[in-house]
Amino acid sequence: MSAWLPSAPCTPQACVALPPATVSLVRRVLRCLAGFTLLAAGIALAPLVRRLPAPLGAPLVRGWSLTVAAALGVRVRATGAAEAGRGGALVVANHISWLDILLIAAVRPGRMLAKSEVARWPVAGRFVAWGGTLFIDRDRLRSLPGTVGEIGAVLRRGGRVVVFPEGSTWCGRGGGGRFRPALFQAAIDAGVPVQPVTIRYRLTDGSATSAPAFVGDDGMLSSVWRVVGARGLVGELQLAGPITASPHVGRRVLAQAAQAAVERRACGGPVPPHTVRPTPAAAGVAPRRRAARWA
Repeated sequence: MSAWLPSAPCTPQACVALPPATVSLVRRVLRCLAGFTLLAAGIALAPLVRRLPAPLGAPLVRGWSLTVAAALGVRVRATGAAEAGRGGALVVANHISWLDILLIAAVRPGRMLAKSEVARWPVAGRFVAWGGTLFIDRDRLRSLPGTVGEIGAVLRRGGRVVVFPEGSTWCGRGGGGRFRPALFQAAIDAGVPVQPVTIRYRLTDGSATSAPAFVGDDGMLSSVWRVVGARGLVGELQLAGPITASPHVGRRVLAQAAQAAVERRACGGPVPPHTVRPTPAAAGVAPRRRAARWA
């Protein structure tokens, strides 16, 4: 098995709970129709929007994402740090659902990194490809350095790339997976900051919900049906302060710092200023060699 094939123990049967309050069947159908109509419009306009300068294109992407979320019955709420500068940035977040992509696009739009299987999804796969999504083949570890280089090239051009370093979706009930460090190398190579984002799903009364979770062998249609059926679903994004990446900071240390920031936000704790210590290599001590260099 490849070192880049992390798996979560979450399953729909054990981890995903139906929302306590649901909307009527008619409203569910209307939400589906509205959401898919807006998705189709996004597919048609994606090539045009990609050609626009970032100051013009980003607000359009944010507005479209918020509109799609609202059509599906999801309210987006964002709190935390300001924009991580005007240049490129690697946005990293925990991963719960397909809905995460929409939430981040509504707040920090950028080129997404997705597993290669997503490109084969009906309708949605075509949209993400046209929207400039970068793809990673998780079955071929040899392709990982090339993917890191592709991300780094986007970052050096001043672009923003969004990745989910856990490599798999988790229900969000009992924490998440370890942040895989390989993709953080792109931020180090490009000399751009890393912005950690914590994603959580709640209901209007403030209680946590796992209804949007897309885990295990869950089907896309059943997941969408749960989302459009939930009453008062809120997608929360909490943005931590950007973490500076430099050649003196190894990708493992950087990944650990980003994961710590995400977990502190998830637990509701304060996030102190990030102090990332140099790796042993930067301090003049040779690091131990590992078999899976990029894992």
